[in-house]
Amino acid sequence: MIELVFATNNENKIKEINALLTNSIKLLSLKDIGCYEDIPETADTIEGNAILKAKYVYEKYGYNCFADDTGLEIKSLNGEPGVYSARYAGEEKNADKNMDKVLQKLTHYSDRTAHFKTVVALVINSKITTFEGIIEGKITKEKHGKDGFGYDPIFKPNGYKITFAEMPLSEKNNISHRGRAVKKLIHFLNSKK
Repeated sequence: MIELVFATNNENKIKEINALLTNSIKLLSLKDIGCYEDIPETADTIEGNAILKAKYVYEKYGYNCFADDTGLEIKSLNGEPGVYSARYAGEEKNADKNMDKVLQKLTHYSDRTAHFKTVVALVINSKITTFEGIIEGKITKEKHGKDGFGYDPIFKPNGYKITFAEMPLSEKNNISHRGRAVKKLIHFLNSKK
């Protein structure tokens, strides 16, 4: 069995990833390894932040590790919020305020095209490998649904009439940006056995 740390304190992300993992991978959280500090996210790209977080855990705690970083990129806002998605409306990382800011900024735009992009960075024995997942969609005019987290209530994936926040977790995982990146990660890990 492969033991991997997932470098996040976000319980929602842990739940999503655990639902995708096979029995051959044992997932440890940052709490499990006694890591309670805020891991720096100072890179100017989504990929850079994922690599920073994974390397931090590997170098400081000695565990093989993967980390993800995700951004919502909106065409009419020139790719905003992008790498600043979690703290778009301020350092307190409030999802409702972030969504409100996006909706307010898009008020006068008819093009609401957007995509979610996740990059997963894996560090095993100091070797870094990255995996990317993207899902295209549109930003709704108001929030819909109670499930999910982050921008899920305002993101409607192409080909669907509902937002991520209105979908069961299994359906979201099947098509989501994070699901796509993690499936590539799992395929890579299984090919190494």
